Amino acid sequence: MTERDTVTVSGADALTYLQGQVSQDLLSMAIGDRRWTFLLQPTGKVEVLAAVTRAGDDAFLFDTDFGFGDLLSARLARFKIRVKVDIGPIERISGGDFADEAARIEAGWPAMGSEIVPGETIPAETGITEAAVDYKKGCYPGQELVERMDSRGADAPRRLRILDVDDGVKPGDRIELDGRDVGVLTSVAGHRALGYVKRGVDLGTSRDER
Repeated sequence: MTERDTVTVSGADALTYLQGQVSQDLLSMAIGDRRWTFLLQPTGKVEVLAAVTRAGDDAFLFDTDFGFGDLLSARLARFKIRVKVDIGPIERISGGDFADEAARIEAGWPAMGSEIVPGETIPAETGITEAAVDYKKGCYPGQELVERMDSRGADAPRRLRILDVDDGVKPGDRIELDGRDVGVLTSVAGHRALGYVKRGVDLGTSRDER
């Protein structure tokens, strides 16, 4: 089983505070609902990819990839000024949406630390904005870049692709096509891999093409 880091956010102002911090809409969530969301830097770069579960009227449970709980907790607290919000300690749980690395790669799902580098990756590159972004909600840090790329139909400089690979390749290896350097591998399991491929290069498949 995979392990996840979790952080609970609760308090009378938890819903309104979090609604202004995450890319996902929380107002429409019923108790027990779980959704993916980005927490972004003001520049629009991804700080953390997490799932959020509404645990109660005024309580939310965030979970992210193992080892990134501290970053998640710090980002959740960054703009907490004069609000009735408590951020609990980091805890660890077993579980998650993908039983193993091969299943995650086959699903084209990005992971923190490999496909998502905090402060460097932009949401449009990851291929999961349809799952983690609500374009109809109100403002949150980093929204301007996300909305601008969507409204203009702009292509990201690179895109996450699911690829067939040879024996012996590893994350960090360059992706080549017809002798050209067109990207870099980020995760590998057997003969399947994830990697970022430059805009305009037809190689591999995207998550929505599966």
